[in-house]
Amino acid sequence: MNSVDSSPAVRRFATEGGADIFQIPLLAFPGLWGYAYLALLENEGQTYRVLIDTGSGFGNSNQHLEDGFAQAVEMAGLPIAWNDLTHILITHGHIDHFGGLSYLRPRTAASLGVHELDLRNLTNYEERLTVVARQLKNYLVDAGVPGEQRVSMLETYLTTKQLYTSVRVDFTFEAAGMRVGPFEMLHVPGHCAGHVVIRLHDVLFSGDHVLNETSPHQSPELLTLSTGLDHYLKSLERVRSWAKGVRLTLGGHKQPILDLERRIEEIRLVHRDRLEKILILLETPYTVHEISEALFGDVQGYTVLLALEEAGAHVEYLYQRGLLAIENLLELKNSPEPTAIRYRCLPCGVDDLGKILSLV
Repeated sequence: MNSVDSSPAVRRFATEGGADIFQIPLLAFPGLWGYAYLALLENEGQTYRVLIDTGSGFGNSNQHLEDGFAQAVEMAGLPIAWNDLTHILITHGHIDHFGGLSYLRPRTAASLGVHELDLRNLTNYEERLTVVARQLKNYLVDAGVPGEQRVSMLETYLTTKQLYTSVRVDFTFEAAGMRVGPFEMLHVPGHCAGHVVIRLHDVLFSGDHVLNETSPHQSPELLTLSTGLDHYLKSLERVRSWAKGVRLTLGGHKQPILDLERRIEEIRLVHRDRLEKILILLETPYTVHEISEALFGDVQGYTVLLALEEAGAHVEYLYQRGLLAIENLLELKNSPEPTAIRYRCLPCGVDDLGKILSLV
C-alpha cells in the first residue's frame, strides 16, 4: 500500500454462495478511513466483477484505491484490470463513497448504478452542490450560528467537495428492480436520500446506514428531502426484518458487524437517549447551535458542522411530533433580518412522551 498514510491491508471475506469479497481501505479525508469493496463471483453462467463504492477522490484516496485493487487482484489470483469490472454500485450519494468516480470512469466500461434519489448527486453534481450550499447557508442562520463562524463552516463544507466532476450513470436501482444478478438492494433513506444496503448471499454491504462503533450521522430533512431522523429510524427497522439471515455486515467505515440485530438496537438507543437529553435541555429555550454545543462539547473542524446537523435532526424529529414550540415566534414574524430560532419543550404527559419515545 501507499506508505504516505500507512493504509491498512486489504481483507478477504467469502459468502455462503461462493463469492469472494475484498475490503479495500481508503483514506477518504484526513482522519476518516473508509472502504470500497470488490466482489468476484460466477452466478448462473455470468461473471460478476463488482466494485461497491469508490472512495472520495480526495488526497491519496485514488492511490489507495489503485493499490488496494492491485492487492485484491493478487490475492484472488486473477488477471483483472479496471476494464474487467462489470458493475460499479454506489451505496449512497455522499462524496466519500462516490468521489472516486471521476478517476475511475475513464478507466472502465463497467455499468454504473445508483438509487434514483441520489442520481443527481453523481450526474449534476455542480448544481447539487450549489443548491445544498444555499440551503445550508440559510440553515446556519436559523440554527443561531454566529456570522463569522457561518462563513468558516460553509468554506469547510465546500473545500472537500471541489475535485469531483459529474459523470454518466448507466442505470438506477429501482428501475432495475432493486437487483443486479445476485446483488439485492433495499432503499434505506435517512442518512442519505438514496441510500441502499446491498445483500449478496449472507453478507450485507451497509454503506453508512449501519456502522460498528459509531452512530451514523443524521441531518435534518429541512436540508435534503428523504433524510432526517424519522426516515432513518424507519429504515433501520426495515433492515432489521429484510436482512434476517445475514451473517456478516460490511460497512463503509469501521469494523465488520457480526451481530446486525444487536447493532441496530444499540444505534436506536443512542437516538432515544439523545432525544431525551434535548427534551431536558429545552426546559430552557435554546437554538440548535446551543443544543449542539451542550450535546457534543468543544468539537473542531468539520465535526462542528456534523454536530450541528445531528442536533438539528433530533430537534426536527421532536418538533414534528408536537413536543417543541418556537419560543421567539413574534421576533421571527416581525424582524426584518434573518433571525435564529429558539425552541422550548412543551408540557407533555408522561404517557404521550413514553409512546413517542417507545417508537425510537
